[in-house]
Amino acid sequence: MSTIVEEFNTYREKMNSRILEDNNKVIKRIFNLDTNAFMEGALNVKTKELLGLVASAVLRCDDCVRYHLETCYKEGLTKEEVVEALSIATLIGGTIVIPHLRRAYEFWDALEASNS
Repeated sequence: MSTIVEEFNTYREKMNSRILEDNNKVIKRIFNLDTNAFMEGALNVKTKELLGLVASAVLRCDDCVRYHLETCYKEGLTKEEVVEALSIATLIGGTIVIPHLRRAYEFWDALEASNS
């Protein structure tokens, strides 16, 4: 697995565990709400992940962009589908999103390289 992907996942898992071990009811509920919101429903998981990706890019959250990119990849979305979604994010968010777009491309490339 690519270093950038592995480092992200290792850190995310470690810190999520650390956060949840404090057993804060509000934080646990937010984590649970997030998990449940992205499950299959009236919208399929792929669509929800693309929505999450666009929102994350517009909000300029690189961790969230990486999370949604990896889930999009695992769900079988194509690079073309992901890039089209990112193009909408860049249009809506403006040029300030471009640095996050660069990092999104880097992470997607790493995902593809890690599964070659």
